[in-house]
Amino acid sequence: MEQTYRVNEIFYTLQGEGHHTGCAAVFVRFSGCNLSCPFCDTDFSAYRELTAAQIVDAMLAFPARFAVLTGGEPTLQVTEDLIDEMHRAGFTVAMETNGTRPLPANLDWSTVSPKGEVAVARCSELKVLFGAGGQMRPMVLPKTEADYYYIQPCDVGDDEQNRRILQACVEYVKAHPRWRLSLQTHKMAGFK
Repeated sequence: MEQTYRVNEIFYTLQGEGHHTGCAAVFVRFSGCNLSCPFCDTDFSAYRELTAAQIVDAMLAFPARFAVLTGGEPTLQVTEDLIDEMHRAGFTVAMETNGTRPLPANLDWSTVSPKGEVAVARCSELKVLFGAGGQMRPMVLPKTEADYYYIQPCDVGDDEQNRRILQACVEYVKAHPRWRLSLQTHKMAGFK
């Protein structure tokens, strides 16, 4: 029997965060997560069972050939075979993960956004939330090595608190110039 994957949704938009902000991308959101973060803004409980061929066929309906595998937590399901299928269809494949599980070796780009203990030693981009849980500091600073380091303000749903968190992020980046500021431009500009 052919392997299936629990896919919450496949959609086309611009990347809203981190290094590839503004790039057109096909997002494949997988269902399920191994963490339960109180600030998570994604409902990934619903899903359809899809084969690799069905996933790739849905992705090919869009003009961009940059794919972002996200969740939930995609490392719970994504296999190197699935990524190989996407590569054969001409996609560059990125993954956004919480970093608690090993990454498939054949990814083109990896974004680790840690929410707990990190199992990933090396990634393309480390994106750390700042201000989560009311703490005016980075949520987690793992020893993970990365090509790029980003601090991203946590949206706590309160405009005044969000302004304070953003200002603290700016000051953090000025004091720690290895880090860059990442904003959730998809929320600011009103796209998914």
